[in-house]
Amino acid sequence: MRRRIDETAEAMRGRVTAGDPAAVWDGAAFDSRKVRRGELFFALPGEATDGHRFVGTAAEAGAAAAVVHRDVEPPEGAALIRVGDTYEALHALTRSCRRQAPERLVAITGSAGKTTTKELLTAVLGRRFRVAKNEGNLNNLYGFPLSLLGIPDDTEWMVAEMGMSSKGELAQLSRLGRPDAVVFTNVRPVHLEFFGSLRAIAEAKAELLEGLAPGGLVVANADDPEVARFVRRHAEAAGERAGAPRVVWYGRESPEASVTADGVAADAEAGGWGSRFRLRVDLPAGLGPDGAPFAGTAEVRLPIQGAYNVANALAAAACGLALGVPLDEVVAALAGARAAKGRGEVHRPAGGPVVIDDSYNSNPDAVALALASAAELAGDRRCTAVLGDMLELGPDGPRFHRRAGERAGELGFSPVAGVGELSRELVAGAEDRGAEAHWFAAAAEAAEWAAGALGAGDLVLVKGSRGVGLDAVVARLLAARGGRDDRNEGDG
Repeated sequence: MRRRIDETAEAMRGRVTAGDPAAVWDGAAFDSRKVRRGELFFALPGEATDGHRFVGTAAEAGAAAAVVHRDVEPPEGAALIRVGDTYEALHALTRSCRRQAPERLVAITGSAGKTTTKELLTAVLGRRFRVAKNEGNLNNLYGFPLSLLGIPDDTEWMVAEMGMSSKGELAQLSRLGRPDAVVFTNVRPVHLEFFGSLRAIAEAKAELLEGLAPGGLVVANADDPEVARFVRRHAEAAGERAGAPRVVWYGRESPEASVTADGVAADAEAGGWGSRFRLRVDLPAGLGPDGAPFAGTAEVRLPIQGAYNVANALAAAACGLALGVPLDEVVAALAGARAAKGRGEVHRPAGGPVVIDDSYNSNPDAVALALASAAELAGDRRCTAVLGDMLELGPDGPRFHRRAGERAGELGFSPVAGVGELSRELVAGAEDRGAEAHWFAAAAEAAEWAAGALGAGDLVLVKGSRGVGLDAVVARLLAARGGRDDRNEGDG
């Protein structure tokens, strides 16, 4: 997204205090170590440091200008924009630029499956439109604005994952992004430490509807009772008045689903990795392509580890079809799905264990699904799990961890390694079910153990909350085999 510095200052109610007002920036950053030439650098205050200290570093990296809210000595030749508050300025600029690009935006939220659904929907919409997405975990009140400010000006659809860890966050994100379509994956016991109940989490997720454009599209998981409850409430409140949302339901169990799947099975032709299913579509008038009713079926091959990912594929298919992507192109996009890093990637290093890298995040439901899927795929292999703490679960954290360990033991995982203080309970639960189990305080210790204990013929699931850092275990296992990797491009 390209804009002049003087126009940018005006949008943020600031002023250019140094440099060329007619210069142009393209993209934005608030980490001086990641600034690329021509980007706008926001000097944001933080708990541990302050971005104003690194204006010079950003300028040396080629930043087109720095946005500041206190006196800073401008580096030679650097442009500065002085504003009242850099955080508020970031949001003001996001709102201004959103009026110009992208043409349309779809926002995705849920307790699990957001990233996989984002990747799948990006592929689906990319069959017909110029599409951009937010990368990695840039899905909060800092990351989403940077993502939007970095998209090409000719973007027709932006696919934006939006996350939250506190009440009101999704409402703010929704008002910033002003989505034309929203997708709800599910509501799970995540962030219980901050919300206290599943119902409170659901109400926070429902905030995404606040910025939805009049007549916008809502794609909702009919199988999830909390999602179904608040989407029905929103639709009923709107009634049939002008600007009421259009709702598409997807799911595998609910009779209300217009986009569903049957015959779900492991993909035998791919050695059991990935799924095959029959996609069934029955969209009523106003929801099909060009507003016409649409019904059809198609065989889908989804090269993503874990049958639970079929629900994410249904979400992407439902949204794509309602936005005008033909069924055959939806199927082709799903068949070309690729992994998001650390979300169920399957690695097969020569001479080493099969590694299912689900190290990016974890919660009680997700770990149960991942364990069941890995156990089903293990066949004759010894099945091992390296499981890290599941964070932000509040007082019920120990109970959730013990149950995860018990489940691992019941499914035949042995040995089981627990990483982090909460995982002491996980190890105890696994031992209660007869599994060999080991506890480690940190990921580095678990990584060294795994490199020595696991070998060819084993299968290992690696899963934990991001803060535990279990990607180090995956890296160590792959490095132990010289980095040689017959990689399955699936995603969990």
